[in-house]
Amino acid sequence: MPFIPLSFVVAILLLILFVTVMKSSDESASIGRAPNAPFLVLILLSAFQAFLSGLRWGYGIEEVMYVAPVGAALVPPLVYCGVAKLVQKSGVSSGARLGLHAIPAILVVLLMTVWRSAIDVVLPAIFIGYAGAILLLMRSGPDALRRTPFESATSVYRALIFAAVTLLLSAALDLLVFLDFSWTQGRHAPAMVAIGNLLALIILSIASAVAVRGRAPAETDDVKPPVDEPTDKETLGAIRSLMETKRVYRDPDLNLDRLARKAVLPARQISTAINRTTGKNVSQFVNDFRIADACRLLADTDKSVTEVMFEVGFQTKSNFNREFRRVTDMTPVQWRQTRPNPT
Repeated sequence: MPFIPLSFVVAILLLILFVTVMKSSDESASIGRAPNAPFLVLILLSAFQAFLSGLRWGYGIEEVMYVAPVGAALVPPLVYCGVAKLVQKSGVSSGARLGLHAIPAILVVLLMTVWRSAIDVVLPAIFIGYAGAILLLMRSGPDALRRTPFESATSVYRALIFAAVTLLLSAALDLLVFLDFSWTQGRHAPAMVAIGNLLALIILSIASAVAVRGRAPAETDDVKPPVDEPTDKETLGAIRSLMETKRVYRDPDLNLDRLARKAVLPARQISTAINRTTGKNVSQFVNDFRIADACRLLADTDKSVTEVMFEVGFQTKSNFNREFRRVTDMTPVQWRQTRPNPT
């Protein structure tokens, strides 16, 4: 029976993941959601990297070591670019941005020709640097995800934080492999690399979730914020008015940028005001209105839980149940069972 390295299995799983994410991206594109290209490229790149790893550690083909480091240097920039698409619009042109994030790979190519051993230190530094940059983007919590629908903002935020931590762990693993070659001539390196591939699969699972759920259709109109910055009380009043009179929370694609446009207020002002006056982030604040509306519908109508979920602005049962439990400490079904049947 032929030997099949674990890395090849990982590569196949990543290709399956890519196909799944592409299908979801096509569905999102049909409603105006642009696919998150960096995450899609990341999946393919990681599948390729896993394939190279199988050739190197499964069959002893040393030549792949001239290609694998270059691919590895592209992984952190792709993660960062995918995150940046969910956070804010970049003022840098696409060409300049592409050139900037290609620098790590170019540096590795140069080191391959002049100082091969330095790559073992440079690659972990690249992973650590980009992980720090992602954590910096996420420093304001879920409200940093201005282009992510409120429904999934909390789960997407946690996924991105985990992705940054995983990059740090990957850097630590690279350093351990380097030390293993120094101390034991690489006796434990194959097992370490196999673990690294599994970590890559985890990163890509997170990336796929973000690519599928983390971006709403872009707004086409532009609204100038007021000249005088409103107080926190005025800002909170304006947002509450939108929720109570226009029920804007029922928009499943509502995110911080879109809410700012509807309120004609700066997104940062909305985030700061809600955080300071309620102690919650904007996604929790909006989802509180959704859950309150859901409770009313569950108590006063005979609509199914799924119908209620869609009506109040949620698109997935997992997010609806999570937020419902956060607010009421019960599932929607349990909450309905505690109320009398509607007449």
